[in-house]
Amino acid sequence: MTQAAPARFERERLIRFSHCDPAGIVFFPQYLVMFNQLVEDWFNEALGVPYAGMVAGRRIGLPIVRLECDFRAISRLGDRVTLGLAVERAGGRSLTLALECRAGDELRVASRQVLVFTSLETHRAIDIPPDVRAGLAAFTG
Repeated sequence: MTQAAPARFERERLIRFSHCDPAGIVFFPQYLVMFNQLVEDWFNEALGVPYAGMVAGRRIGLPIVRLECDFRAISRLGDRVTLGLAVERAGGRSLTLALECRAGDELRVASRQVLVFTSLETHRAIDIPPDVRAGLAAFTG
């Protein structure tokens, strides 16, 4: 019996003026902002864990502790891109995510991020909360 591949989470985005530098191309830190928005959408829509409630209500943070980015091609004002997210690893206290920005078949940016769950009271790592872990099941295979 074959096992289904882990799920991917994707959202289409329009490249806006606010994403771009004076040359009309995405200023590279804006990709990190868009990827963070994608992670928030993933929590809200796919994991079923309200991100704002986790941070503001439960005081659980999810800082990036390791970041790699490969910028392969530029994105311009007005482009429609697809941002995608896949879980590479779910540990006891951290997640390793593979994120991409594509326009059609063209890879524009690839990022790998390690995020750690933390208490916003102590700023120490904590275990992945049970509701998050349950939501991760479809993404970890």
